[in-house]
Amino acid sequence: MASATTFSPMLQFFFVIFCCLGYFSFAFTSQDYANALEKSILFFEGQRSGKLPSNQRLTWRGDSGLSDGSSYHVNLAGGYYDAGDNVKFGLPMAFTTTLLAWSVIEFGSSMQNQIENAKAAIRWSTDYLLKAATATPDTLYVQVSMHYKILL
Repeated sequence: MASATTFSPMLQFFFVIFCCLGYFSFAFTSQDYANALEKSILFFEGQRSGKLPSNQRLTWRGDSGLSDGSSYHVNLAGGYYDAGDNVKFGLPMAFTTTLLAWSVIEFGSSMQNQIENAKAAIRWSTDYLLKAATATPDTLYVQVSMHYKILL
């Protein structure tokens, strides 16, 4: 003899709600992704070091780190600061630049009006990384920071 399984009304209610969720989309819209992409690339502009270009979109940001490398008689201006401070780490910058470049290769056709800004962000970093690798023969500059004397 077969037995039938019965479910409580509460369980039936949750089952119906769960099944209906597939019909209602709570996903982000393409406009949400476009805004997130724009702000992500704008973040890179806020972390720029060096002489800023005239098309810098963050007008509150000024030139910085223009004398980076001068104590070693090399020009290491440019690149991006790490974590919002005044330190540039070459390897995390190279990793981030690689991922950004890869995303342009894979998804550039979907980036619409941000593709040029993404390419500019990549170029800003690669120009610096090339400079850090070629400023002195047989030397790779991997970290640039200001030394401050702390008085206690």
